Amino acid sequence: MYGYMRLTPSDDPDENAAIEGELRRYTLREGFELERLFIERLGAQDESAFFALVDALKATEIKHVIVPSLWHFARLPGLQAAMRAHIEGELGVRLWVIQNSARQPRSVSS
Repeated sequence: MYGYMRLTPSDDPDENAAIEGELRRYTLREGFELERLFIERLGAQDESAFFALVDALKATEIKHVIVPSLWHFARLPGLQAAMRAHIEGELGVRLWVIQNSARQPRSVSS
C-alpha cells in the first residue's frame, strides 16, 4: 500500500508525525504494509508528490492508497472528487480515507 499526505509550511511537525504514525498503524491493522509515503510539500520546488504517486502506481502492482482525509488531495471538493476519480476510476486503485472530511484534520482517530 502507498500513502499520500499534503503538508503546508505552517503545519505543526508534531501533528504531521502523529498523522504519519496513524497511517502506518492503520495499514498494519488492515493487513497491509506502507511501502512508501508520498508527501506533498506545498511551497516546495520539488516534483509533485501526487504525480510521483500516480507514476509509481502505473509502474507497480500496488492497488491500494491511504490518505488521512480528502483534504490532503485538495481543499476544493470538486478537485478532491477529480483526484479520487483518477486514482480509483482511471488507475483501478482502492483509496482508503481514514477521515472522511473535506477539512484538514486536527488529529486522526483510530
